[in-house]
Amino acid sequence: MDLHQKTSVLIEALPYIKKFKEKIVVIKVGGNASSELAGIIEDIVLLKHIGIKPVIVHGGGPEIDQELVKIGIIPKFVNGLRYTDEATMKVVGNVFRKINDEIVGIIKAHEADAADAADAIKSKQKDEQLGLVGEITGIETGRVHKLLRSECIPVISPVGIGANGEIFNINADTAASHVAVALNAEKLTILTNVDGIMIDGKTLPHIDIEHAESEIEKGAINKGMIPKVQACIFAVRNKCPKAHLINGLVPHSLLLEIFTDKGVGTEIVYKNGYEKNY
Repeated sequence: MDLHQKTSVLIEALPYIKKFKEKIVVIKVGGNASSELAGIIEDIVLLKHIGIKPVIVHGGGPEIDQELVKIGIIPKFVNGLRYTDEATMKVVGNVFRKINDEIVGIIKAHEADAADAADAIKSKQKDEQLGLVGEITGIETGRVHKLLRSECIPVISPVGIGANGEIFNINADTAASHVAVALNAEKLTILTNVDGIMIDGKTLPHIDIEHAESEIEKGAINKGMIPKVQACIFAVRNKCPKAHLINGLVPHSLLLEIFTDKGVGTEIVYKNGYEKNY
């Protein structure tokens, strides 16, 4: 890239930097502390340094499966959700603590501050058939806002706390959407391992929530993409002007999504051509 191209990139990014300055952006990342995650975290630190307020919610499904296999527990799913007994919940807690610590460590290595926003998610048991799987009842925003005011990046594990101190496993995409709503975030971005919502073999750059719900009902949006799209629908329907699904395996996809005119992935909006006034 020559100097002219570099300056063009900066000029293109300028209006988006202005738009998102001091705004909260909730970013859901996977749990694997790989080279891809390290690059994503570096991009998140850049967002922080230019005045955006990122909040990270992480997952960790594959890492949990690996640890369960090591101790002889076969992962069990009911309607796409992980069945969680006490032994599984112990593994979930340990894995999430490790992932949270790793993300915080990567952020600090890039000379930014971060901390575990522990106990931010309040929940109750979702369904006895799922065991210790939680349904979110609220988000404790006080600690998250305190961290943001102290120029710290909050890192949230998808673990819910019950009324009597019980610990529940929460779907990370669902957790991210509720966090975005509770914080009045400007944007929810969920990083996946695909380019976005694909219909008839093509990635949709935009989709409104009614169209998305229709494609779920028809089965065009299926399997693991369902909770991700439903999370985006929930966020947009309630508080967020926009939500995005992007491929976290593409280098700097987060920056391309936020700071370029074309963007990447799929943007989920309230209604095409219409921005809802909350």
